[in-house]
Amino acid sequence: MRVLVFAAFVALAACASGGESALEAGPSPFPVERGAAPPPPSANGQAAPPEGMAPGGVDFGQWRAADPAAYAPAFQSQMRQRFAGRGASQIRADLEANGFACASGQNLDCRIEIMERQCAIDWYVVVERSQSEPIAGFDVMCLGAQ
Repeated sequence: MRVLVFAAFVALAACASGGESALEAGPSPFPVERGAAPPPPSANGQAAPPEGMAPGGVDFGQWRAADPAAYAPAFQSQMRQRFAGRGASQIRADLEANGFACASGQNLDCRIEIMERQCAIDWYVVVERSQSEPIAGFDVMCLGAQ
């Protein structure tokens, strides 16, 4: 009975406030930028890198069975060691020889993006003008995963 009275009270309070919910109370602090996210990698896009050493010398290791939490820092460490003291043009040439697609703007952004077994897999190396070391990483996002 108490629950029923409480529910009636909440419903009455909502009606008295004009039905305004917390979502309608004001502008959202999160900007809506529909269509701004990059599309997922296509199945016909880039080829998957080999497990182990690529022809250009990057060691991708056993990435199919890797835990991203452990693999990503190891990949970043390898990229930082590999590109220490090298310029963006040298880094770009090296990464492209290892299967990365690169784009230059204010930053050099090189990626391998593939789809494998319902999972989007992404290796990236970004060289920012203000940073001395590249930022590298590895992400896996699977459909249906929580």
